[in-house]
Amino acid sequence: MTDREHYKPGLAEGAEVRKQGEDWTLILVRELRHPPVTVWQALTDPAQLREWAPFDADRDLGAVGPVTLTTVKAPTPMTAESRVTRSDAPKLLEYTWGDRDIRWQLEPLGEGTRLTLWHNIGRDYISMGAAGWHICLDVLDRLLGGRPLGRIVGPDAMKFDWPRLNREYAVQFGVAPPAPPSSPRVRV
Repeated sequence: MTDREHYKPGLAEGAEVRKQGEDWTLILVRELRHPPVTVWQALTDPAQLREWAPFDADRDLGAVGPVTLTTVKAPTPMTAESRVTRSDAPKLLEYTWGDRDIRWQLEPLGEGTRLTLWHNIGRDYISMGAAGWHICLDVLDRLLGGRPLGRIVGPDAMKFDWPRLNREYAVQFGVAPPAPPSSPRVRV
């Protein structure tokens, strides 16, 4: 059996939700054993993004400017004209994903990195997004540790305990867990 066949995400933790007016922001924090410069490359390099992220990028995200992000493994790929708005390597990366804002902050933590993700997301998708990013960040950590699992997004995530994570995050955030889409599609 491969590492992928044995993979099971841990409990829903390291996340919070902030609400300001009608805007909801999902915040996930992970402590990675890899230095910020290594994590930065994984957040910006299109080849590395293809190994763990829920989208493909048409260029390196390490420079400010327009970028096209396309969801993967969705029943119908969704392409979003997006924009990198801030790139301060290897500390801070901000971009839009369609009409939503994404911010990654990388802080040195010993020899590793404290990685914080802020994702402006619709209230109805907050637990789903947390579950999806949880799995993506697990895959990222293993990729950087030399034990790649391969991208786990969209319908594939359903096979890896995504429904449980969705429920756990919904309880944690005090929201009703949305029913999984009829054609399994994970929105992050």
